[in-house]
Amino acid sequence: MATSTPTTIKKYANRRLYNTASSAYVTLADLAKMVKSGEDFVVYDAKTNEDITRSVLTQIIFEQEGIEGQSLLPTTFLRQLIRFYGDSVQALLPSYLEYSIDKFSGERQAMREAASRMFGADAFSAGSFATLQELTQKNLQAFNQAIGVFSPFPLPAATGEAAGKKANSAEDIEELRKQLSEIQRKLEALAGKN
Repeated sequence: MATSTPTTIKKYANRRLYNTASSAYVTLADLAKMVKSGEDFVVYDAKTNEDITRSVLTQIIFEQEGIEGQSLLPTTFLRQLIRFYGDSVQALLPSYLEYSIDKFSGERQAMREAASRMFGADAFSAGSFATLQELTQKNLQAFNQAIGVFSPFPLPAATGEAAGKKANSAEDIEELRKQLSEIQRKLEALAGKN
């Protein structure tokens, strides 16, 4: 449950993390549990008092990505993300990603039901991909409308036929099929463990 004041976590030179609210040392796994439960926290370097929350959250993601069957970020996504550093649209990407994940989180139950239907039936059916593609396009359109309020210039990815052709290319569909196949394999492996 989220609190109004974030919990302060201090990171010491020995890399130990100290939760000032509970007066106890914590691990990155403990911080991951706090995030999952909705508890907000801020991490400060104990010596410099610098806010290092972003780097600690990145460490948590790095550790989660290293756990077999836990990764969320496809290799192609990570490569594309790296390409955005230093790019002229770098300033827009954080807002877009934050908007997209908020929208995805808000529709989590609907997505769970859709995924259940997709994986319960043929995961590679045209209807499954059409539903996923439609949801992605709706989210992108909503984001473009939101950004359009602040910018008098249209976003390049949202204009022209090039964006539609790229999203519908055979290569993109094949990549989605590979990713869905990997997700299905991981879900089956997880279901076998329970």
